[in-house]
Amino acid sequence: MIRSLYDWTLSLARTPHALWALAVVSFLESSVFPIPPDVLMIPMIIARPSRAFVIAGVAMVTSVLGGVAGYFIGYGMFETLGRPVLEFYGKAAYFEQFSSHYNEWGAWAVLIAGVTPFPYKVITILSGATALSLPVFIVASIAARGLRFFLVAALLWKFGPPIQQFIEKRLGLMFSLFVLLLVGGFAALRLL
Repeated sequence: MIRSLYDWTLSLARTPHALWALAVVSFLESSVFPIPPDVLMIPMIIARPSRAFVIAGVAMVTSVLGGVAGYFIGYGMFETLGRPVLEFYGKAAYFEQFSSHYNEWGAWAVLIAGVTPFPYKVITILSGATALSLPVFIVASIAARGLRFFLVAALLWKFGPPIQQFIEKRLGLMFSLFVLLLVGGFAALRLL
């Protein structure tokens, strides 16, 4: 099922309404949809590099708006909608594990989930369920999603198709290593 959904999402990149499709996929991915917007962004940017940053901007704005929708799913509909989404992704235990300390580190969680392969939708729902400050959530989401989508756009704009395979296979790992080093650096500074 996931593979057919992936293929269908990828096919949207070839339609005349690809930018609208990207907006919808990006919005839904931030709260419930399992396929990341990168699946649409990459072929769209390869086809029209001059629109790379417009495409990234649409993905960022709609992803943050979808994140706010995920936040409100967690805030007002956790038991009826939020918990089932977390259970679908196998992340329901995270709520119990992190809810007591989440708001202390919530902005970092949003930032990390927004740039790494960790499902951003899980963090959007948890942020609402634990009542993380909405302005903090939005600012962290803009920073994270902007970094992720504009970096992908810049790499594709600059290097074109040769960088595509690197982005598809290794960019998540590179973001994860970057975040690990960043968090490790801050932890080391706290200990000094």
